[in-house]
Amino acid sequence: MKVLRTKKWIGASSIHLFFWAFTVASLIPFILVFMVSISSEDSILQNGYSLFPSQISFAAYQFLFHDFSEIAKAYGVTILTTLVGTVVSLLITALFAYPLSRPELPFRRTISFYIFFTMLFGGGMVPWYITYVNMFDLKNTIFAMIIPNLLLSAFNVLLMRSFFASTIPESVVESATIDGASELKIFFKIVVPLSLPIMATIGLFNTLSYWNDWYNCMLFIDKPELYNIQYLMTKTLTNIQYLLMKSNSSAQVGDLLAKMPRETVRMALAIVGIAPLMFAYPFFQKYYISGITTGAVKG
Repeated sequence: MKVLRTKKWIGASSIHLFFWAFTVASLIPFILVFMVSISSEDSILQNGYSLFPSQISFAAYQFLFHDFSEIAKAYGVTILTTLVGTVVSLLITALFAYPLSRPELPFRRTISFYIFFTMLFGGGMVPWYITYVNMFDLKNTIFAMIIPNLLLSAFNVLLMRSFFASTIPESVVESATIDGASELKIFFKIVVPLSLPIMATIGLFNTLSYWNDWYNCMLFIDKPELYNIQYLMTKTLTNIQYLLMKSNSSAQVGDLLAKMPRETVRMALAIVGIAPLMFAYPFFQKYYISGITTGAVKG
C-alpha cells in the first residue's frame, strides 16, 4: 500500500512539475517583450534581446505617451467596439445556432450546409467593401468596426449548434414547453445558463477578434479620432514618425528622431496592445468549469 501511494505521489508530482514548466516556458516570450520594452535602446543595439536588461530605461513608454490623448482615444474606440461587438455577436451566434440544434426545425440540414459553404468560399473583398460602403454607408463610422464582424465565423455557429444538440437535454425543453414557456423564455432562462462554457469560449474568440482587428479600420476609417489601438500600433510600426506629426518645428522633429527609441518602441507597443486582454482571460475562465455542472434534470 505504501509503495502504491509513493508511485501515485511521484506520478502526480511529475505531472504538476511538467505543467508548471510548460506554464513558465509559455510566459518567457511575454516576459522577454516586456524586458526589452524597458531596456535602453543602446543596450539592445549592442547586446541584443535579453531577459535581464543591462540598462533600465522607460524612454520607449515616454515616447509613446508623449501625446496620451491620441492613445486614450484609440483605447476608447477599441474598448467600445470590443464590448458592443462581442455581446451582439455572441447573441446573434447563439440565436442562430440554437434553432439549428432543434430536430423539429424544417430544412435545418440545408441551412447548416449553406453555413458550412461560407467557410469554403467567399464573395471577395471588392463586393464586400462596396456592400458596406455604398449600401450600409459605414465609411468613417464606429459601426464599420462592429457590423462586418458581427457573425465572425461560421465555425462558431456550427460549434455552438453541436454543443446545444449534444448538451441541452430534450426533456428540459419539453417540460418548459408543456409549462407554457415561449421559445425566447426557454432560450434565455434554460439554454443560456446551461451553455455558459460554450458562451465563454465563443465570447473569448470574439473578444480577441474585435480587439486585434485593425484591417476594418484600415479599410473604412480615414478620421484619426476613430482609429483603434491596433491600427494606431500598425501605423506606428510601419511609420515610426506618425506619433510626431503634430510637432510644428522641423528642428524639433529632427532632434526627436535622432533620440527616438526604435526597437524598444516596438516591444512597448506590443505591451500596450496586449495588456488589457490579460484581464479578459480570468473573466471568461471561471465559466469554463461552471454552467454545465449546475444540471437541470433531477431524479
